[in-house]
Amino acid sequence: QVQVVESGGGLVQPGGSLRVSCAASGSIGKIMAIRWYLQAPGKEREWVATTTTGNTTNYEDSVRARFIASIDNAKRRLHLQMNSLKPEDTSVYFCDWAINGGGRTYEYWGQGTQVTVSS
Repeated sequence: QVQVVESGGGLVQPGGSLRVSCAASGSIGKIMAIRWYLQAPGKEREWVATTTTGNTTNYEDSVRARFIASIDNAKRRLHLQMNSLKPEDTSVYFCDWAINGGGRTYEYWGQGTQVTVSS
């Protein structure tokens, strides 16, 4: 079984920065991709970024110039550096690890971490 835990959320002022992290532990097979999502109150979960184990990341347009993902393969940890934060970035941020096991890809989710951008 694989456990995923997000951390690093909090309250930040508009224009500020915050780094959230996502760690996986347990019986981890081949990591296919790690994705970040956000979910604001009363809204659908939205995709933010996808990082592959080749350390290539694709970003949603609204965050491409402001967010930077980095992966530490050895520590099974992914970081999302969020800069120039805006009030509309306020959401719970989730990560999703897509891991191959036995020829199938399984998705493992964390519980999310709250990011609040407010003055």
